[in-house]
Amino acid sequence: MTSLHSRTTVVVAAVAVAALLAWSRTNSGSLIPVAHASASNPLDQIIQARGLTPDEAAAALKVFVPPGKYDDFVMITSGGHRGSVMLYGIPSMRLLKEIPVYSPDSWQGYAQGGTDSMELLKKGSFGPGLPTLTWGDLHHPQLSLTNGKYDGEWIAVSDKAAGRVGIISMKDMRTKTIYKTPNTVSDHHAVFTDDSEWLVQSAYFPMPFNEKNGYAPIEQFKDKYRGSASFLKFDKVHGAIEVAKSFQIELPPYFQDLSILGRGPSDGLFFINSMDTELAYGGDLEGRPPLEIGASMREMDYLHVIDWHKALELSAKPGMTHMINGIRVMPLATAVAEGIIYFVPESKSPHGVDLTPGGEYLAISGKLDPHVSVFSVEKIKKAIADKNFEGKDPYGVPVLKYDACLEAHVAVGLGPLHTVFDDKGYAYTSLFLDSAVAKWSLGGAYAAKNKEKESWKLVDKVSIHYNVGHLQAPGSNTRHPYGKYLVALNKWSVDRFPPLGPLHPQNLQLIDISGPKMVLLSDTPTIGEPHNAMILPIELMQAWRTYPETGFDAAKMTHSAYAVTQGKERIERKGNVVTVFGTVMRSHFTPDTVRVKEGDKVVFNWTNVETAEDATHGFGLHGYNINLSIDPGATERAEFVAVKGGVYPFYCTEFCSALHMEMTGWLLVEPKGTKLAEK
Repeated sequence: MTSLHSRTTVVVAAVAVAALLAWSRTNSGSLIPVAHASASNPLDQIIQARGLTPDEAAAALKVFVPPGKYDDFVMITSGGHRGSVMLYGIPSMRLLKEIPVYSPDSWQGYAQGGTDSMELLKKGSFGPGLPTLTWGDLHHPQLSLTNGKYDGEWIAVSDKAAGRVGIISMKDMRTKTIYKTPNTVSDHHAVFTDDSEWLVQSAYFPMPFNEKNGYAPIEQFKDKYRGSASFLKFDKVHGAIEVAKSFQIELPPYFQDLSILGRGPSDGLFFINSMDTELAYGGDLEGRPPLEIGASMREMDYLHVIDWHKALELSAKPGMTHMINGIRVMPLATAVAEGIIYFVPESKSPHGVDLTPGGEYLAISGKLDPHVSVFSVEKIKKAIADKNFEGKDPYGVPVLKYDACLEAHVAVGLGPLHTVFDDKGYAYTSLFLDSAVAKWSLGGAYAAKNKEKESWKLVDKVSIHYNVGHLQAPGSNTRHPYGKYLVALNKWSVDRFPPLGPLHPQNLQLIDISGPKMVLLSDTPTIGEPHNAMILPIELMQAWRTYPETGFDAAKMTHSAYAVTQGKERIERKGNVVTVFGTVMRSHFTPDTVRVKEGDKVVFNWTNVETAEDATHGFGLHGYNINLSIDPGATERAEFVAVKGGVYPFYCTEFCSALHMEMTGWLLVEPKGTKLAEK
């Protein structure tokens, strides 16, 4: 069978020929627009009618995926404060799916009265005295790895708004865990180890978690506030966090930002960018400067270098950690004394910290420096071994000499943020102020791949629109990137789309990086604010098409204790609790009439007994804010109190058959003081 890649190559070649034919030459040899040439075939006519240039026509066919065909890659991207994850096909950039994590979603019945999803949000909130969180600021999806390669099993997402990590199963693309990390009010990033046995998370806002009630006046910021790095043991079978095996390292009260785990020569190390080494904590009405100014005074901030393998070994020994809010914490003084943490000066206000595929070099982007600083892992390790320090920070952490760790300075442009890598020995850095992507050559062993005359040099730049934040290329955060495409995740779209109100869509721009020059292919409006993304080959998307058995509990990934088979449907009353064990199939509920009394607790357990793909049913109950989405084979639950007498219809909310409109039922709530009608 001809591969999609081969078909795409043929199509692109064809359009290139057609585009050239759509232009004609004057006697002087200059090209003139197709509008002045006669259209000789239907393809020419289309190009002429749309007013396309040859490059635009070629780009259109490069991203076209015919009906019924699949994309080459799938991009899993954050939805920011929408609280969800979006899946886009590449190169088509079609939105394929949205996965709710931190926010309700009525289409998929997520946090719409379903017992499991409501419990997820409740457990993942701040706890007693504070409300259940129904929004999140979802950043930086990460894919689980086996031997440093994507394995198609799990997606981990951080929450800058609450210091949580959410875990999504790639078997059914549903959220299984929301873990509220202790001592952490905000996290910008959480990353998997190469074997996905650990999920490592760095806090963003420093907090006084050592203090009683977690409170200290902000004026005691330097002395009482602290950051943290959390090493969370990950249960790869159930997608859960094993808290008893997890631990944290206390850090200085800098703003720990993005992070990366080492591999190859950097295996066992954990790197975190930081800001505000000035220890500024914000302005007031009496003249103290705002945080933006106070945190930008020094020329250098600190790259954190943490030997987390050593920390893991020592954390099991008595006296090395103590319990704070239910998790073991290694004090900062202990980490310093045991040679676990070191700092490397980095350009101020850094954001991206990115590791080359082999783990040899770190690319650091300071937002206020037009260069990318490239640090050698071997040089960092040697500086540590030689105790080549320039001093210590206020908390006693040794600071390595900058020049002893630096491999190269690469001039890329204004506002560098993030760097990704391809399979040909090149790096690509997003430039926020330039609204561009810079392509530059790697050195060391990568020079043999890119065959450039000079290493660590800018080789190309492409303009994008506007104000790019993150960018991503397929497999960039693994040992073996795939190359071919790059997506710029832009914060603004300005005039790229029609005026649809003051809140503009943000913009995903697809770029072809397969050749020497980068080529912008397409714009795609996105939902919410895109932060980071991961891109994997379509072959790794091996989600279930139906659940593996009838009566499956999607939350626990096992057979449901509340499942029911056809012919065994029933309604049970025990005291003032009425429990329905029912089935759904095209095109009816069994049972479809349920009688309860005002004040009863009502429990609906619905099992979808369909076995056909895409035969999802819904359960929308009027009046009680409940909507379940019940996939083929799944059992879904809802519990509530019938607080008011009346007649409440329910119906299937997912179109399922020719008789979908007839798939209805009744919840009859007998008001107090009346007699329950006989069946």
